Amino acid sequence: MMLEATCIPILAEITMPFSGFFVASGQFNFVILIVAGALGSLAGSSISFWIGARGGRPLVERYGRYILLSSRDLERSDNFYQKYGDIAVSFGRFLPVVRIFLSLSAGIARMDYKKFLVYSIIPIIIVDGVLAWAGVLLGQNWTALQPYFHKFDLVIVLLIALAIAWFVWRHLRRKSN
Repeated sequence: MMLEATCIPILAEITMPFSGFFVASGQFNFVILIVAGALGSLAGSSISFWIGARGGRPLVERYGRYILLSSRDLERSDNFYQKYGDIAVSFGRFLPVVRIFLSLSAGIARMDYKKFLVYSIIPIIIVDGVLAWAGVLLGQNWTALQPYFHKFDLVIVLLIALAIAWFVWRHLRRKSN
């Protein structure tokens, strides 16, 4: 869980249901699993947040133009997190691909760290609990979840690809004007 939260795409949709399988077999304790998963997610999220807060902004300011990020984009991101950061952090925790990079972007936008933690903990516990419970319910058939999560991940990836295409198109169009 810590690795996923530090922008390494090891998805909770795989690790938590698999861990739930171990709960069903009596090898893990459900409550301890959720606490460990939440602590791992919070630790990884904190690392990503502080990387974004301490080093992310200068990197984006210096090299952002190579990936079509401008100072205007940073300003808009800052305004977004100032206005909707709590909702964005809470809601984003429920989205598989989004939650991987959420903490880093919140740090870059300099969201208040305490507020970030407060709005992260409940969604983290809910996501970890639901995914682990799905693994418990499926017991030894936990791999039956994979096709469903794969389809959901595919939809998310397609939406992200469309968002990236729109972002590139918008920036290239702005540069040509």
